Amino acid sequence: MSERKKLKMVSLTLASEEARAGKAGAMFPAPATPDSEVRALPRRRRFSAVFRLALLEATDRAENDPGAIGALLRREGLYSSHLSTRRREREAGALAALGRARGRTAKFTSEQKRVAAPEAKIARLQRELGQARLIIEVQDNSARYWGFRRRRRTIPGADHECSTGPSKT
Repeated sequence: MSERKKLKMVSLTLASEEARAGKAGAMFPAPATPDSEVRALPRRRRFSAVFRLALLEATDRAENDPGAIGALLRREGLYSSHLSTRRREREAGALAALGRARGRTAKFTSEQKRVAAPEAKIARLQRELGQARLIIEVQDNSARYWGFRRRRRTIPGADHECSTGPSKT
C-alpha cells in the first residue's frame, strides 16, 4: 500500500474517533438534534387557462423586443417547448375550450336512457334467438346427414305415440 493511502486512512480514522467523542475540531460533528423537517414531494405544475392565455399575450407583445421572450420564460420557469405547445393549442382552438367545466358531459337525456334499456334487452333477446335457430338448424342438418330418423311407434295400452331414439336400420 502506498504511503499516501496510509496517511489518508489514518486521518480518516482519527477524524471518525474525534466525531464519536464529540470534539470541537471534528471533521463530521454529530448533530445535536435529529432533523425533523418533513420534505414536500415534488408536484407537477398545472397551468390555468387564464395563465396560458396571459403567457401567449405577453409573448405576442414581446415579439419585436430581442431577448424579452427568453427573459419571460426564465422568469416564469418555463421552457420554449411549453410556449410552442400553447401556440399549437391556440391555433387548434383548444385554449378556448379550457374555460369549460371538467368532467364528462351527459351523453344521453333521461328520456333516451329510459328508451335505451328495453331496446338493449330486445337486441340481446334477438341475438339469443338467432343463436338458438342456428343451433336447431345445425342439429337438423347433422341428423339428416348421418341418416338418423325418428320412428313413431305406438306403445300397447297407451293413448299416444312414443318417439324412440335413432333407428338402427
